[in-house]
Order: sequence, then structure tokens, then C-alpha cells
Amino acid sequence: MVSNPVVAFFGALAIGTMAMPALAADSGGMDADVMRINNSWAHIRYQIKDRGAQFQQLAALEKQAHAVTLKYPGKAEPLLWEGIVVSEEAARASTLKQLGVATRARDILAKAYAINPKVADGGAAMSLGVLYYKVPGWPIGFGSTSKARTYFQQALTQDPKGLDNNFFYGDFLAQEGDKVHARQYLQRALQAPTNPDRPVWDAGRRTEVRALLAKLG
Repeated sequence: MVSNPVVAFFGALAIGTMAMPALAADSGGMDADVMRINNSWAHIRYQIKDRGAQFQQLAALEKQAHAVTLKYPGKAEPLLWEGIVVSEEAARASTLKQLGVATRARDILAKAYAINPKVADGGAAMSLGVLYYKVPGWPIGFGSTSKARTYFQQALTQDPKGLDNNFFYGDFLAQEGDKVHARQYLQRALQAPTNPDRPVWDAGRRTEVRALLAKLG
């Protein structure tokens, strides 16, 4: 038995945290600014090993992401990536702060979703789904498996072959005890085309998919 469900759930969030929606190649403006946040996130997530260093760099990256959000008011993409960065912070925050940071991430992602629920091939829906199944439910937190499932299904409608959409839904199904369907979605994730524009994320995420498949047996 786990004595502290907050630690248990956020430990899981740290293993496979926020969803990484695909971005179309774009030479200027908002997409270039968002891609810089994206690449910095991937570097911290997959190439920085020390948890304390990760948290410090994520805190600095959050400020940069927020500046991009302010630069492009009313746009969903910067809000989405600000929410992703804050979600990653939640996974590495102290136990007393984790739920508050996760709630802040949810609120930012909800703003992106409200502007454009289809943004980044369902990335906002997917990211919200991850939070809703990783965070404890009532009376501790806002977690909800029913909301998580709804958001994941919306994301898969937008991008049924995507690496992240299939990985996170597979992870969700595994945690729900549905190992048969979990394996199917995880195998589908590995069949997703590689993304040469985001090599660090692509390789890191596929490593996570294979690790989960091995765990499921």
C-alpha cells in the first residue's frame, strides 16, 4: 500500500509526463518561438538527469514560455506549450507544491483548449487527459479517469496515428488494467513516423514506449 497517493501519482507523472503535440515546420514568428520552447523542454526532459537541475531549468523555461504567450495573445499554441512546461515542473516540484503546480498547468491548458480544441493535432486535449489521470481524484486533487478518457479519445480522433496520442492512451489503459488494448496502442505508437525536426523528443518518447511494453510483458 502506498502511504501518500500524491507522491505515488506524481511519481508516475515524472516517468512519462506531458504530451508533445506535433508542430508543422514554419520559418518565422510564433511557430519558431514555440519550437524553441519545445526543443528546450526536450533537452531538459531527456538530456538533463539531475532532478534539481531539471526543476531549476524548467522554472526558467516557464518564464520564457509565458513571455511567448504574452507575445501572441489569444493564440492556443503558446498557451499549450506553457502548460506543458508547467506540467513538467509539477512532476519535479516538492510534494507540498505538486498539486498546486499541476492545477496551474491544467488551467493554462484549459485556456488553450478553449481557444482551439484541435490545436496541435489534439495536443491540448491529450495534455489535459494526462493530467486528469495522473493527478489524484477527490478529495485530494482534481483527477478524473472519465475526463481523461474523453480527452484522450478526442485527441486520437484528431491524430489516430500519432506517437504521443497512442503512447499516453496506452499508458492510461495499462493503469486501468486493460493490458491487451494498452499493448495495441503502444505498438501503434511505435509505428508512428519518426520526426526529424524533433529528434530528442522522438527518441526519448520511443524509449518510454518500449519500456512500458516490456513492463507489460
